[in-house]
Amino acid sequence: MPGAEMNSAVLDLNEAERARILAKAAAFAPPPATLPDGRRDLVGLSREELAAEMLALGEKPFRAKQLWHWLYHQGETDFARMNTIAKPMQMKLAERFVVGRPEVATQQDSADGTRKWLFRFRDQQQVETVYIPSADEDRGAVCISTQVGCTLSCRFCHTGTQALVRNLGAAEIVGQFIAARDSYGEWPSPKDGTPRHLSNIVVMGMGEPLYNYENVAKALKIVMDHEGIGLSRRRITLSTSGVVPMMDRCGVELGVGLAVSLHAVTDELRDEIVPLNRKYPIADLLAACRRYPGASNARRITFEYVMLRGVNDSEAEARELVRLISGMPAKVNLIPFNPWPGSPYKTSTSEAIHRFADILNDAGYASPIRRPRGRDILAACGQLKTESERKRKVAE
Repeated sequence: MPGAEMNSAVLDLNEAERARILAKAAAFAPPPATLPDGRRDLVGLSREELAAEMLALGEKPFRAKQLWHWLYHQGETDFARMNTIAKPMQMKLAERFVVGRPEVATQQDSADGTRKWLFRFRDQQQVETVYIPSADEDRGAVCISTQVGCTLSCRFCHTGTQALVRNLGAAEIVGQFIAARDSYGEWPSPKDGTPRHLSNIVVMGMGEPLYNYENVAKALKIVMDHEGIGLSRRRITLSTSGVVPMMDRCGVELGVGLAVSLHAVTDELRDEIVPLNRKYPIADLLAACRRYPGASNARRITFEYVMLRGVNDSEAEARELVRLISGMPAKVNLIPFNPWPGSPYKTSTSEAIHRFADILNDAGYASPIRRPRGRDILAACGQLKTESERKRKVAE
C-alpha cells in the first residue's frame, strides 16, 4: 500500500477507534456536578458554559469573566467575599451555585517533603493526589488522578489491580490542583514571573487519562487559561500507557508534554506487563510518538521505564531501547520498582540500573534515575490506591 494511502487508512482506523473509546468512557461518566439541593458547582465549567449560566440569569458576559477571576486567580470559594460583585448579585449566585472543593479525607506528609491527600467527592468515591517537591528547588509538581480505579491491569502496578469505578469529571480533576493550592496557600495565582511553589502538573495519578480524554482536556484547558490559574502547557505532562488513537488528538488540542509508560522493548514482554500492548503494540505506539505535535529537543517525549530485576533490565534491552527511540527527541526516566505485598517482581539492583542508564546516556539520551519519593506514606509510583483501600477495609 503506498505511503499516503497507508497514512489515510491509519487515520480512518484511529478515528473509528477514538469514537469507540469515547463511547466507552461515557459508560463510566461522573455524576452531575450538582448538590442535592440543586445548586451547581461552578468549578469545572468552561468559559463558554460559565457565560451561558450567567446569560440564563439575565447577566451580561462580563459577569462570567469576573467569576472566572475569582474562581481561578483568587481561589475564592465564598461569593460574599467577591467584593467586585454587588451584594444582591452575590446572594443570587449563592442561591444557585457553589464553588466546590473535594473533601480532604486525610493528609499525610513524608519526611522528604512529599504530601499526599486522599480526596473524597460528593458520591463518597475517593482518589489520591500527591505533591512532589523538587530535590533542589523551592517548587514541585502535583500528581493528579483522572479515574477512580483503573482498567489497565499493569502487572507491576498495585493501582492497576483495582477495577475502574468511574471517570472523574472536569471539576474533580481541576479540584485536586486547586485544593492542593489551598493547602499551600498559593493564592492569588502567581503572575509576571513570580515563582510558583506548585509549579507543575503531572497527570500520572490513578487511571489512564486518555480513557477519560474529554474531562481531562476540559480540566487542563481551565488550568492553562491565562486569566485564571495560568499554568503554561510546558509545565504540564500527561502520562499514557499508550492509547494510540487519542495521542494525536491530545497533541493537537492540548500540546502538553507527553510521557509514555513503555517498560519493555519487546511486544512479548510488554503484552505481559502492560496488557494494553496487545491492542496497541510497540511499533504503533512509537509511530504515534514520532507524530506527536510539538515534540522537539526543547520538548522531548519522556519514556517511563520501571526497572524490574531480571525481567527488563539487561544491557541488551538497554541497547534495544536506544534502537527503538533512535532519532526521536526523547529522554528516559528509569524508575526503580516500588514493591507491594503480593507483587511477583523485585527492584533491579543499583548496579543494573546504573549500567542501563550508562548505555542510554552514552547514546545521547538523558536517563535520570527517579529517586523514590514519599515511600514512607505510600505515595510513590504505583502505590496510591492501595493504601486508601487498605484503610477502608481496616475501618470496616
